[in-house]
Amino acid sequence: MPRPDDADYLDPYRDAVRLFGAGFEATLWGNEQAQRARFDVMIDLLGFEDCTILDAGCGRGDFAARLLERKVPFARYVGIDALPAMIDAAAVRRLERCEFLCADFVADPDVLARAGADFACISGALNTMSPELARTVVRAVFDAAAQAVVYNFLSDRPHPRWRDQDLGPAHRFDTLAWIDWSLRLSPSVSFTQEYLDGHDATIVIRHGE
Repeated sequence: MPRPDDADYLDPYRDAVRLFGAGFEATLWGNEQAQRARFDVMIDLLGFEDCTILDAGCGRGDFAARLLERKVPFARYVGIDALPAMIDAAAVRRLERCEFLCADFVADPDVLARAGADFACISGALNTMSPELARTVVRAVFDAAAQAVVYNFLSDRPHPRWRDQDLGPAHRFDTLAWIDWSLRLSPSVSFTQEYLDGHDATIVIRHGE
């Protein structure tokens, strides 16, 4: 894992907080409808009933709010984010059954296990990382979850209408390479990019028996 002073994966988020404050713009999502679509895919894939959820890179707690909006009967939610302003913005929402922790889980992966999670989620947080770092992060989050990790990223196999879009500071990942890598961790892997015209992809890796 990188040292905290090498944490350039956080720079786009720090810059956004300085420019916009800890609002939606600082999450670096394109729009709120697309954000909800990604959240809904994760919910539909895993259900999250009667479990503890770890949200690695939770931002201002929008996934937690979506879980509650959809009346998902989760037992407990733990959100972790490295930016204090985003954690403060999440905490002030006082979301039921949710707690938020300020920590850089990339530099300090030990913090992930403390959540005691059944399922772990990474939504959007990988998009400013190199593929090598992103895989290290997914593996750490997978190891911290008792049942499964679900994560999304920008696919390199989107509908042509997306190909000329300026994604900076985010970038696309090799989708087939991610599927292959995930299958090396477990044979129990689910994949979809049927939403948003293939702009985004979601993978679930479950622990074996």
